[in-house]
Amino acid sequence: MKLPFTKMHGISNDYIYVNAFETPLADPGAVALKISDRRTGIGGDGLILICPSETAHARMEMYNADGSRGEMCGNGIRCVGKYIYDHGIATDNPLRVDTDAGLKVLFLDVENGRVVRVTVDMGEPILDGPQIPVAVKGQGQVQVIDQPLSVDGQSYQVTCVSMGNPHCVIFVDEVESLELEKIGPPFEQHSFFPNRVNTEFIQIVSPAELNMRVWERGSGETWACGTGACAAVVAAVLNHKADRRVTVHLRGGDLDIEWRLADNHVYMTGAAEEVFEGIVEIE
Repeated sequence: MKLPFTKMHGISNDYIYVNAFETPLADPGAVALKISDRRTGIGGDGLILICPSETAHARMEMYNADGSRGEMCGNGIRCVGKYIYDHGIATDNPLRVDTDAGLKVLFLDVENGRVVRVTVDMGEPILDGPQIPVAVKGQGQVQVIDQPLSVDGQSYQVTCVSMGNPHCVIFVDEVESLELEKIGPPFEQHSFFPNRVNTEFIQIVSPAELNMRVWERGSGETWACGTGACAAVVAAVLNHKADRRVTVHLRGGDLDIEWRLADNHVYMTGAAEEVFEGIVEIE
């Protein structure tokens, strides 16, 4: 099978995009595993399908580099919005995109007929432990905010948030020297996280600036994570470390995140870029 694709990235969080309006895939998880490899495939943090939707302009389906299904990708959905607009699937502004984490509304910044930046209404953060999910017990809503967790023999203070997918946020003095390839996997596979977890390591620069590195479940360290940046700001506010409007500095670039009091929604703004198009032959 010859599969047309588009390589795109949101601040270096790169995915392979397939227009499933034209080319549906029977086993996208297997395709993701094959073509995401950076030595033997196209290379990327995973595969994203842009599919028809009965309730929105399109539906996003996301598959990690290991073939597992992800509920949501903040950097990925900005690129989906760019693809929908630039390739003429829909030219409304805002756009509505259906995801496994619910309907998202995208506000497009268009220059010379092309989308350059996108603001996404990411919805309300989920703080209730069983809904994140984390293996916490208790009656009523149980939140995990600045709680101790032993991981691989070391104790960490963690704050857990879902932005449609699970996140564990840890505040550290600095992020650059962290050996994420050693630290990340024990978090991802920890029994406290029944669906595995994305782990963000956050350095507070000021109440309006954070430095962040992330270990994503199914992909390892990535240069950016949009939902992770949203979760990090929510966690920083809950721990009285940051304001509600913050610039998050990631290895791939910056995201502007705002957790608005008016509607309790988190809004993420960042770039979306198309790199190249091609055709790959797959079995």
